[in-house]
Amino acid sequence: MPLDPVLTLERALGDLAGAPVTLERPSDPRHGDYATNVALRLAGSARRPPREVAAELAERVASIEGVAAVDVAGPGFLNITVDEAWLGGALASVLEEGRCFGSNSTETPERIQVELVSANPTGPITVASARNGAYGDAVARLLEFAGNDVEREYYYNDAGAQMDLFRSSVDAVRRGEDPPEDGYRGEYVAVLAREEGDPIARMLAQIEGALERFRIHFDSFERQSVVEAEIPEALAALETYEQDGALWARTSVHGDDKDRVVVRSDGTPT
Repeated sequence: MPLDPVLTLERALGDLAGAPVTLERPSDPRHGDYATNVALRLAGSARRPPREVAAELAERVASIEGVAAVDVAGPGFLNITVDEAWLGGALASVLEEGRCFGSNSTETPERIQVELVSANPTGPITVASARNGAYGDAVARLLEFAGNDVEREYYYNDAGAQMDLFRSSVDAVRRGEDPPEDGYRGEYVAVLAREEGDPIARMLAQIEGALERFRIHFDSFERQSVVEAEIPEALAALETYEQDGALWARTSVHGDDKDRVVVRSDGTPT
């Protein structure tokens, strides 16, 4: 695998300075290709003015192969300009490594779950939800590229009042009636009403198919209705108490700033 050209330049600078060097890209291209504050960091231990340390380092850095110019700027920054040969070599390294260039850059890979889209299954995926999918998938790809183990999850809120209203809207159309005033309307409701059974399963399949066509692949689809079935078992493992008709968990004894409601007074979980 070819060496990262910037990392190689940082190591060469660090050898001359006798301290680790991190190169940054100046915000103004007139200040060179890269900049470092190593002289500022060395000035304290050397008990010398930063610009004096920077000027001494600049003379030595100028001898590094690939460095075209070194300027001392501000209180003691080094602005470095590389030559065309260095740029050509850097490009050759990128091309040799191909799409893997810059990958596995994280020092400590982690297992990361990215939840994205997670729109309620009460209708087809909208443009806004697809946009969220693009953002989420891009984040997941960047995390993977850096070397992390990433899982993409879609969490379906397929329980509660909105889902009851969705089913009621489809059932009303099946009976030849208008959906409830605050219900769901549209051609997709009429299409779902032509088939028997719970419309949720078909809506889920339609959503997942649309996202696959959009090239967003999910590793897991979690459903609220399934999670809620496991709540009693989870609550049994918690220290809880009742107050104001709601069920509370004593999370404050575990470092939380206050206790939290886990089941509302109307019986629905938080």
